[in-house]
Amino acid sequence: MIEARRLHILRAVADHRTVTAAAAALYLTPSAVSQQLTALEQETGHRLVERGAKGVRLTPAGEILLTHTNAVLAQLERAEAELAAYSSGAAGTVTVAAFATGIGLVVAPALTRLARTAPGIRIRVQDAEGDASLPMVLDRQVDVAVAVEYRGAPGADDARLTRVPLYAEPFDAVLPAGHRLAASDRVPLAELAKDTWIGPFPGNPCHDVVVLACEHAGFQPQVEHSSDDFRAVVALASAGAGVALVPRSALRGMDLSDAVVRPVDGVAPTRRVFAAVRCGAEEHPLIRPVLEALGEAAE
Repeated sequence: MIEARRLHILRAVADHRTVTAAAAALYLTPSAVSQQLTALEQETGHRLVERGAKGVRLTPAGEILLTHTNAVLAQLERAEAELAAYSSGAAGTVTVAAFATGIGLVVAPALTRLARTAPGIRIRVQDAEGDASLPMVLDRQVDVAVAVEYRGAPGADDARLTRVPLYAEPFDAVLPAGHRLAASDRVPLAELAKDTWIGPFPGNPCHDVVVLACEHAGFQPQVEHSSDDFRAVVALASAGAGVALVPRSALRGMDLSDAVVRPVDGVAPTRRVFAAVRCGAEEHPLIRPVLEALGEAAE
């Protein structure tokens, strides 16, 4: 008989591509992960993984088992949800991972709502970039992720996750006050092709949004300064170090006295934000109110 905990290890190895990374995500030793994979292969009678110079990949038999793994783990999440509902599930802790702006925009207001509507639910918040929170959900490090769309993100049809759309917001151009386009009502991105740019580090989902928007405008941005903190990005733009694209909500409350913020001409680059939980967990009596509160806050 196949043990469910070994299926979880198989999925972690498939997600992280190396035994070491999967072990770190699951708070196990690499030796323990390897032992569990060996035991799973013995249980199934098939070789499930192949090790190579670039890490670990699943064999065809492993891919077949992974498809069933996603269904089995989702069903176990549903079973836990129903059992928790049977026991009332009126009190407990839910851990939410979200990026800084998302915390301010939807997570904090959701906490206020939950304090009134579900006082038995205790929320623990962890600051995590939009591309880091989804692996944290899949690895069971957190219960809910507030994440953003990015290249390589699990799609809406991913069998491992249930997604709830929250909001979408445009990026605005941030220019030094003395910039040649500062007096324009809207800024065509193509006009910034030769400017020095300030932006997030590669790997940050917002970096992808900026680069793709510039590519669609016909150029590669010359990124001279990098920071994942939009306050730092705006400060550098205010100092005349370059231009930037910043999500509109991230500009709230910032000192813009030495910078100019203008909408992008044409179709503006957009950050799409959603909440995600492990498939099957969306009906858990502790998690469902959290998702509802996040949705209400986003409205």
